[in-house]
Amino acid sequence: MISQEVRKIAPEMDPLRRGMGWSVDDLSKPQIIIESTFGDSHPGSAHLDIFVNQAIKGVNELGGKGSRFYATDICDGQAQGHDGINYSLASRDTLAALIEIHANATPFDGGVFISSCDKGVPSHLMAIGRVNIPSIVVTGGVMEAGPNLLTLEQIGMYSAMYQRGEITEEELTYYKHNACPSCGACSFMGTASTMQVMAEALGLMLPGSSLMPATCKDLEDVAKEAGRYAVKLAKLNLKPRDIVTYKSFENAIMIHAAISGSTNSLLHIPAIAREFGIDLDANEFDKIHRNIPYLLDIRPAGKWPAEYFYYAGGVPAIMEEIKDYLHLDVMTVTGKTLGENLEDLKINGYYEKCDEYLSKVGLKREDVIRKNTNPIGDNGAIAILGGNLAPKGAVVKHSAVPKEMHKAILKARPFDSEEEAINAILTKAIKPGDAVIIRYEGPKGSGMPEMFYTTEAISSDEELSASIALLTDGRFSGASKGPAIGHISPEAAVGGPIALVCENDLIEIDIQSRTLQVIGINGKECSLEEVEKVFEERRKNWVPKEEKYKSGILSIYSKNAVDPMLGGYMK
Repeated sequence: MISQEVRKIAPEMDPLRRGMGWSVDDLSKPQIIIESTFGDSHPGSAHLDIFVNQAIKGVNELGGKGSRFYATDICDGQAQGHDGINYSLASRDTLAALIEIHANATPFDGGVFISSCDKGVPSHLMAIGRVNIPSIVVTGGVMEAGPNLLTLEQIGMYSAMYQRGEITEEELTYYKHNACPSCGACSFMGTASTMQVMAEALGLMLPGSSLMPATCKDLEDVAKEAGRYAVKLAKLNLKPRDIVTYKSFENAIMIHAAISGSTNSLLHIPAIAREFGIDLDANEFDKIHRNIPYLLDIRPAGKWPAEYFYYAGGVPAIMEEIKDYLHLDVMTVTGKTLGENLEDLKINGYYEKCDEYLSKVGLKREDVIRKNTNPIGDNGAIAILGGNLAPKGAVVKHSAVPKEMHKAILKARPFDSEEEAINAILTKAIKPGDAVIIRYEGPKGSGMPEMFYTTEAISSDEELSASIALLTDGRFSGASKGPAIGHISPEAAVGGPIALVCENDLIEIDIQSRTLQVIGINGKECSLEEVEKVFEERRKNWVPKEEKYKSGILSIYSKNAVDPMLGGYMK
């Protein structure tokens, strides 16, 4: 055990741990770090100490000694609408670095990693790959839906409706006060829920344990069992890089396609893969999504709240439906292959327990998770577009785009900030046939914030929702839906073509052909060669914007962030 080797060369370790209340016997036990994002920061982290304490019990039961470490995360929801959202991606990399420091400054034999939300789960997965000690993940589950199945992603829509005078202030207040009735990740397949699913899909969680209802007793049992497994893994010295391979990531992307996962995963999965020593970029999503049926009828693209996902069988039920595509021979934290885990679940009562929950809401499994013979869509949910507006790529969730906008020619309406764009939308300055362009919001421009309120303003407007598109070098919330294309690369801050677009240039979107092109200048169609000549002239006059942040973490992040299509991580 590495902890025992360190004790031999660091004599201060024993007295300092005795000073924390450890017994003499504790000093020679396997040392397990229990890392969590617990804190009074948001509903996804406020309850995690329950699972931390259960994990400690599990560690103790199998003869280990657990140490609790905390690094809480921010909430993208509470950061919306102001510059706080600019910190979101930077926080992911910062949390991963802090966990690396925790685990390496005082070495441990294994770890339990407990988180729930948008940046907490990705940061833990990045850190697990980087630190590479025997590890297991526990996710904090999903919150309950509110009255009449109200869920948080609807608040953006209701806010836009209120600003347009379509609902009263009292109605908006009611929705705001009742959308989050419990702890847990927000109850839709946004980034938090998607990344919980991805952690299980990579083989780093106990089978069937991701995205469970945060308030159910089952999740406490999972946390305790995870503590026991952490000691087993430490004794076996089975490390994350021994488990997670390129095929594991391919499996995760297949699951992402089947659930219509968040576009933010295209930032997180490549960044996580890098920490496991695996080269992966967003183009892999396009290749895999083309062949996988989209099966999950969960919001924001579907009908039901995310708490119903576990009731319908969760990740294992999805895996069973796309079993013919998956690499069933990949290793998992159970010490068994994925295929072996799926067979074990069939005989240990897992599906029967899920069915008990599902029957209480009056649904059948197929109401939530479609059969692969009756998919919602047959080519996943994500497409990567290229062309002269996005030479390095752009991301669109085509499953959420109205069919009318899958192929369209629109007039450019460029804005250099989200605030200007959303004002134009709400004041009806944007008309059908426009392409709203929000630029200088990429990683180097402003930290790559979400364009959540803008997408909601568009998708909730009957006149605009199927007649305009939003194009940006920023990103979207996992709750976003509608005609939105993001991650346009290279970004405006480095002089990408999106910085050169002018009012009334013509932009062609063709999702089927995977292209995003400027095909006309000032309202007149012309050849791509002519467009390039105009762009060459405009590039001579383009002046980079002054750095938005000159100190602090956002200054560090904007100077060091890589392209969004590679993961937007700090190199």
